[in-house]
Amino acid sequence: MLPISFARWAFSNGSKSGFQLTRHQFSTSTTIGAGFDKLGVIGLGLMGHGIAQTAAAAAAKSGIHSSIIAYESDPSFLERGRDRITKSVEKLVSKDKLSAADADALLHKITFTTDRNALNDTDLIVEAIIENMDLKKQLYSDLGKQCKSETIFASNTSSLSITEMALASGRPEKFVGVHFFNPVQIMKLVEVIRTDHTDMAVFDKTMKWVEQIGKVGVKCRDTPGFIVNRLLVPSLMQAMLLMERGDASINDVDLSMQLGAGHPMGPLHLADYIGLDTCLFIVEGWVKDFPDEKSFIVPNILKQKVERNELGRKTGKGFYLWNGDKRGDPVE
Repeated sequence: MLPISFARWAFSNGSKSGFQLTRHQFSTSTTIGAGFDKLGVIGLGLMGHGIAQTAAAAAAKSGIHSSIIAYESDPSFLERGRDRITKSVEKLVSKDKLSAADADALLHKITFTTDRNALNDTDLIVEAIIENMDLKKQLYSDLGKQCKSETIFASNTSSLSITEMALASGRPEKFVGVHFFNPVQIMKLVEVIRTDHTDMAVFDKTMKWVEQIGKVGVKCRDTPGFIVNRLLVPSLMQAMLLMERGDASINDVDLSMQLGAGHPMGPLHLADYIGLDTCLFIVEGWVKDFPDEKSFIVPNILKQKVERNELGRKTGKGFYLWNGDKRGDPVE
């Protein structure tokens, strides 16, 4: 769940590893109709509400969706998601980035519900619930039984195994990953992930949908962390190891990547921003599932900081001191 610009990079949530594919085997392509008329979004938290809003904005403008079904099982979470979307839209109107009429059209495209049966006749469902594989697999097992046979499933996981979820759904040929970046309304990139089982017509149709809602899609196989996190997370770990060994200070590591590599914020600053507990959760999962992958390393300093509840921005102290979203001095 990340950020505005390159600075807020990579995760949508934290998570464990994906599933390493070692061969290019895909199911035979079947005939897939054009477009997704009815879209379902499951989970209206940090990522899900942004996905629903972005899709609704595109639907109001170009008519790509007749409706968006926004689902939460808990009424309080549903209302919180509705409020997030409403406030986001109102902010755009106040800044003259959206007319009142367009805002009204956008909001009318979304149906908020706690009734999961409302998803049964959707054409595409994007799931953005908590990063817990057991919960996701149970959800997809249920959806696979209740939704019409044509419904395509797409998980917004940041790095959990798409293949595991696809198999749990009972329709792996109609399953893809669509990893959005935070904030969804601003960040352009979407990683579209395929497995060995994905029907290529389904994959191509999903790529087209990403383009239709105003995003830029990149293609990736189901590999741990996909593209962005697979490159980003090991680089954060190497920055921590540099500091842990005493090779360079926190400030010098971050300043080097800002001025030498053109990054908008340094890796230790970014790790604090993401949450050191999230970073640890991700890399520990990768180390466990892929013990032979040498780039997956857990620095001792990361474990120690999490044990001390020095999680970065969210607790006020990590590699830096924090006051809300404002970064202070490095903790040397």
